[in-house]
Amino acid sequence: MKGTNIGEFEELVLLAVGLLYDDAYGLAIVAELKKQTGRNVSLSAVHKVLIRLEKKGYLSSYAGGATRERGGRNKKLYIMTSTGKEVVNQVKDLRNHMWDSIPKIVWDSK
Repeated sequence: MKGTNIGEFEELVLLAVGLLYDDAYGLAIVAELKKQTGRNVSLSAVHKVLIRLEKKGYLSSYAGGATRERGGRNKKLYIMTSTGKEVVNQVKDLRNHMWDSIPKIVWDSK
């Protein structure tokens, strides 16, 4: 996985897909990001990232059931691939390592 970098927003979208598990589609991801981060994000920004993450092989998508509210159209649902899970864990491990490596004096100094 060396050399696999994702941006912060890509990371947040991957995490939202994981949080939503079997109900991760565009609008639900937007709502989850708002709930978790307090950020207002646009549906189009989320869709762009979902497409990019799917091209990178970190997500896969499938058609969910059609609903009356959607005019009979299927939802496009997303799940993390094993590669996507590895990438998120890699980011988490790197962040935790860096946090743990900050000398105590940094936090004690004014």
